[in-house]
Amino acid sequence: MKKKKIISIDVSAGKYSTIVDEIISLAASSTSSYTCVANVHMLVEAYNDPLFATVVNDASIVTSDGMPLAWCFKLLYNVNQDRVAGMDLLPDLIKICCKKDIPIFVYGGTSPMLQRSAEFFRKNFPTLKVAGMYSPPFRPLTPQEDLDVIDMINSSGAGLVFVALGCPKQEKWMASMHGKINASMIGIGGALPVFVGMQKRAPVWMQKTSLEWLYRLGQEPKRLFKRYFVTNTTMILLLIKELYLNRKKVSV
Repeated sequence: MKKKKIISIDVSAGKYSTIVDEIISLAASSTSSYTCVANVHMLVEAYNDPLFATVVNDASIVTSDGMPLAWCFKLLYNVNQDRVAGMDLLPDLIKICCKKDIPIFVYGGTSPMLQRSAEFFRKNFPTLKVAGMYSPPFRPLTPQEDLDVIDMINSSGAGLVFVALGCPKQEKWMASMHGKINASMIGIGGALPVFVGMQKRAPVWMQKTSLEWLYRLGQEPKRLFKRYFVTNTTMILLLIKELYLNRKKVSV
């Protein structure tokens, strides 16, 4: 899948449906791979940390989760790019896994959240094959624990692994498991608690106008205020710089 550089990361270009099909294809074939669902936070993290940028850019697929990234396609390349948000991907991938009989695994999140998720899946997606769920401890795993996790997921027969550790932890974990876990992994961040009804998602008009972050800020102001203030401001400055450099190249 073709990618275009958006400031610090290479983001997959293509229609929403095409990207979904590619993720499902990797899952159906149990191809060891990972998908990063990129937003402004991830882009700025990658800009500040070259090693993390490599982690993101080595992914098979990097989606434009936030509207600002989709807009960057237009501003930098005059390309109309669909938003491919984790909040939309998760339910759509679950539905397709039901139809195609692809087992899923959920890695990350708290035990209560996974219990709620299991109940939600049983009630709303009775044909979904849940190969397993695991809530890792809030500390680095030992080498033996890493091997146990790899064996647990591989022996489960899962084709698609939803990783809910948050950025950048989930992306680094997927990169470390690339070539070891025989499945397609995708980092879903905080999409799972929204999907199973533990949190509410922003209204559609806020999603379309790139204000979903503001809705989330209202839900978790203490945790998210600093992140959004810093990352959103940094993103605007980086984009202005990128547009200036591009215009300068054209004028030369």
